[in-house]
Amino acid sequence: MKSNPEVEIIDVTKNSVYERYLYKCLSPIPFRRYRKRHGYLENAIPKSFHKKLLIFNGKILGQIEYAPAEASGYPIMGDGIIVMNCIWVLRKAKGRNLGKQLLTNMMESEKGAVGFATIALENHWSPWMRIEQMEKLGFKPLDSVKVMHKTKHEGRCFKIHLMWLSTIKNAKSPTWDKSKLMEGVDFCLAHPLYHPEKTKLKEIFEEC
Repeated sequence: MKSNPEVEIIDVTKNSVYERYLYKCLSPIPFRRYRKRHGYLENAIPKSFHKKLLIFNGKILGQIEYAPAEASGYPIMGDGIIVMNCIWVLRKAKGRNLGKQLLTNMMESEKGAVGFATIALENHWSPWMRIEQMEKLGFKPLDSVKVMHKTKHEGRCFKIHLMWLSTIKNAKSPTWDKSKLMEGVDFCLAHPLYHPEKTKLKEIFEEC
């Protein structure tokens, strides 16, 4: 893919000017160094975690976050794989192929990986991490689990998919821990599967 002179992709783990974006994303949630995120970053950054911002004409319009499986925010396992925690491009930037540029940047930065894994959501009320978005980027579904939230939108089932993008022939596919997934995630406040600190529930999802 040809580089776009209007686009700059910055690794915030290596640029202190954008350090606050380690704790916040493109959502309008106020910046704060919350405990669970801080703990995740302390463990993940030394293990080659990266978060990158896409700046288009001087404006931050996209982001991608990824790490090796052992430092991922998801219970996804596999040798030599990189797990994408998230990818997000603002709606106002739609049609500029910025998501693909973020993905390409990740893949070019991790040429030793045998493939890339992530999750995708189907029939979830959030517009983020939808399966059709992940498929458009080239990911393929490997497995899925049908769940519902115990305290939100009760009775509404949705699917969580394990997604895979292999970069070498006959690469061993990743696996995941579905039981651990029932606990949700705590590495990002804005994530559709976020486990709130205030809840006393260990598992916030249950299978439908």
